[in-house]
Amino acid sequence: MEMKKRINLELRNRAPEKVTELVLDNCRSSNGEIEGLNDSFKELQFLSMANVELTSLAKLPTLSKLRKLELSDNVISGGLEVLAERCPNLTYLNLSGNKIKDLGTVEALQNLKNLKSLDLFNCEITNLEDYRDSIFELLQQITYLDGFDQEDNEAPDSEDDDDEGDEDDDDDENEAGPPGEYEEEDDEDDGASDLGEGEEEEEVGLSYLMKEEIQDEEDDDDYVEGGDEEEEEKLGDVVQDPGAGHAGMFRQERVCTAHAPRSRHRAVGCCVGRA
Repeated sequence: MEMKKRINLELRNRAPEKVTELVLDNCRSSNGEIEGLNDSFKELQFLSMANVELTSLAKLPTLSKLRKLELSDNVISGGLEVLAERCPNLTYLNLSGNKIKDLGTVEALQNLKNLKSLDLFNCEITNLEDYRDSIFELLQQITYLDGFDQEDNEAPDSEDDDDEGDEDDDDDENEAGPPGEYEEEDDEDDGASDLGEGEEEEEVGLSYLMKEEIQDEEDDDDYVEGGDEEEEEKLGDVVQDPGAGHAGMFRQERVCTAHAPRSRHRAVGCCVGRA
């Protein structure tokens, strides 16, 4: 697909000034030149034109907000000075797999004052003796070359991703709300818990008292005859039951006064006596 048609496809009915990212990888350039891209893409921050057979950057429009430019696997051999003129805020530049052979070609990147990461992997220049030291000395503004710094520490995947991660963290903290809210909620939960425990203890206490009272009543019901003399005095008189017959059966009716006035319990027993 031609580059111009690819750009129209990637727009997806959007106005060029609304586009911040544009990927044109693997399309065909016209005679090795950029086409279909113009100054109306003024909000563009990321542009990728990998493997599009570019030989020149002469027709690159002014993209003042562009931060990342992917130009890998083309046939660019020079003309890099245009980048500082039209994309002055570049922080990342990928020129891997191009025809860059010497330090003089790369020297034009000195005017990219914000450039932090440069990739020249698979370019002929990497075969030079002391290649890495020479590039870091020539372009002192960069931090990473071919994905590693001077101490061979690997570069992060993307500086933009790091910035977005920080913003996400800030958003999470804002959504979390002030710490005091959670402390107050915890205090309320603790208060409710303490209240629940108090009610539980009260219920246990009432149950215990009711159990004690029931036990007392059971003890009274289980009362048997034959207590000591003091208990006998507290019991009522013995009366003769006229219905006992000639056998001389006596019915004893005893009224328990030991637990008065709370309750009165009647214990009825039979004894056998002779008249």
